[in-house]
Amino acid sequence: MDAAQHQIQHHFPRSTQYDPTWVREHSMGENVLFNLESITSLIPLQKGMRVLDLGCGKAASSIFLAKEFGVQVWAVDEAITATANYKRVQEENLEDHVFPLQADARSLPFPEEYFDVVLVIDSYTYFGTDDKYLPYICRFLKSDGYIGIVDVCFKEEIETIDQVPEFLRADFQNYWYYIHSVAWWRKLWEKTGLVQIKNAELLPAADLIREQYVRDFEEHGQRKDPFARGLKKDTDHHISFFRLVGQRTSREAYLQSYKKA
Repeated sequence: MDAAQHQIQHHFPRSTQYDPTWVREHSMGENVLFNLESITSLIPLQKGMRVLDLGCGKAASSIFLAKEFGVQVWAVDEAITATANYKRVQEENLEDHVFPLQADARSLPFPEEYFDVVLVIDSYTYFGTDDKYLPYICRFLKSDGYIGIVDVCFKEEIETIDQVPEFLRADFQNYWYYIHSVAWWRKLWEKTGLVQIKNAELLPAADLIREQYVRDFEEHGQRKDPFARGLKKDTDHHISFFRLVGQRTSREAYLQSYKKA
């Protein structure tokens, strides 16, 4: 085992137990289980909890959550059919733990305060960058419940077109323009008063994740992937991955903090 592989196993003891071919086939970008395991250690997942896995892709993350933590998972994705994901769930004998649904992230069919945890891995940037989305998704989260996201970020915010690195300019208007820094995300969430920020930081193993993603892309990927192209050219490491965890505040707690301020 080389040093890089040893580091990966150290950071991702659960994920590395899964067949890498299966993970690659069921990830829609970088290794979804690495990103997911980067945040599960920060959230008190307990058996029987209801978890929304939003933007779940091919449901590898949902299967992982059910197997590793014994939670009930609603696997929601707009692009992947519920039938396709249900077949994958059946293959793992998890029909009583993972419930696939094809739905738009902005039009979810759930009761308010239904979930203990909302997780969004590798997809929040596609629908969550406007001021209105956190208030929307928090409607489905219990008081004191957790919302956590892992996604791509810039280490420093790009605020003007002149600040765009040369290697990103060809794809910037199609993809990179909605990528932000950790500080930008933290401010977006904090100003709502809806969640107490528990963690807002770059992933501790971000460099390992990017190295593996580039290697997989070179061996198995498609040339149309703008993210992989950007990572390959990013010699100064402008691009990274971040995790953001918030705990839902009750209206009473919010009003109390407002009075103190």
